[in-house]
Amino acid sequence: MQTSSSDNTAIHVADEAATVVVSGIQPSGILHIGNYFGALRQHIKLHTQHEAYYFIVNYHALTSLKDAEAMKQYTLDVALDYLALGFDPEKATLFVQSDVPQVTELAWIFYNLTPVSQLEKGVSYKDKIAQGLSPNAGLLNYPVLQAADILIYGGSLVPVGADQKQHIEITRDLAQRFNQTFCPKDAPVFPVPEPYILDEVSVVPGVDGRKMSKSYGNTIGIFDEGKPLKKKVMRIVTDSTPVEDPKDPEKDNVFALIKLFADEASKERIEQAYREGGYGYGHAKKELLGFINEYFAEARERRHDLSNRMDYVMDVLQEGGKRAREKAESYMERVRECTGLITTKR
Repeated sequence: MQTSSSDNTAIHVADEAATVVVSGIQPSGILHIGNYFGALRQHIKLHTQHEAYYFIVNYHALTSLKDAEAMKQYTLDVALDYLALGFDPEKATLFVQSDVPQVTELAWIFYNLTPVSQLEKGVSYKDKIAQGLSPNAGLLNYPVLQAADILIYGGSLVPVGADQKQHIEITRDLAQRFNQTFCPKDAPVFPVPEPYILDEVSVVPGVDGRKMSKSYGNTIGIFDEGKPLKKKVMRIVTDSTPVEDPKDPEKDNVFALIKLFADEASKERIEQAYREGGYGYGHAKKELLGFINEYFAEARERRHDLSNRMDYVMDVLQEGGKRAREKAESYMERVRECTGLITTKR
């Protein structure tokens, strides 16, 4: 966590025995440092504090990714990234969304409780359309599948960015709607989850100055290294202020990234150098390159090792999927009973 207030929240919820943390991430491309500072870092910290389910949401990724081989590779890449960054599969559950077919079963039930108008007003849906994604039914219904992802494991705490808060409101609505529609008043099936708003680092800029995003093609990968990493860092857009002139670090994309990686003493030193002049953007980019390399050095070595032990990675995902299915089925048994959906399977 990045602020003391967030740390206090984590301590508070850790005292609640029933807290179940759930969160997912799309395998729609190579994960970048915006993903890391916006979500992954907090996911890694939270996963040891509560019962936790983290999943690679490949069903969700189908809303934009239509390349089967890329889907497979990105899915494994996300698993490698989590494990390399410190996710401990002995302390929490890591799995692939499509290993839990019950989630789409529950999503269908939730579709029948969701007004179309509520989905059409979705801020995230409108943003995706504005970015040029085709308005398919999957994109429209994304928040309903997300609700099923959360509630099918009894999720009560959901780490999300501020831009996802509306989706969690839909999840809360669906939990309450299902409980009120199908359950005895004294025996609700689903908890009503609370959002855990992840620390808002100021928007992580991409190499072009816009928000770092796979859809913009302006990212720096978490595990980029060598010449490809150097090339991306050196491409970061800056203004044309001469080297000798003073500069405002708060208006510079390079310094915005340096602040994510550097310790306080380094940040103060570099900020002063900007303001005094004689310190160019080329100097800053070289320092940023060093900070990135140092920050991810240990994780990069772990990832290299894990990439040569893919049997282990698959075992982690298979065991995680098994645990997740068991949890999901325990909820679906109650859901089927409450809704009158008869099944004869044994």
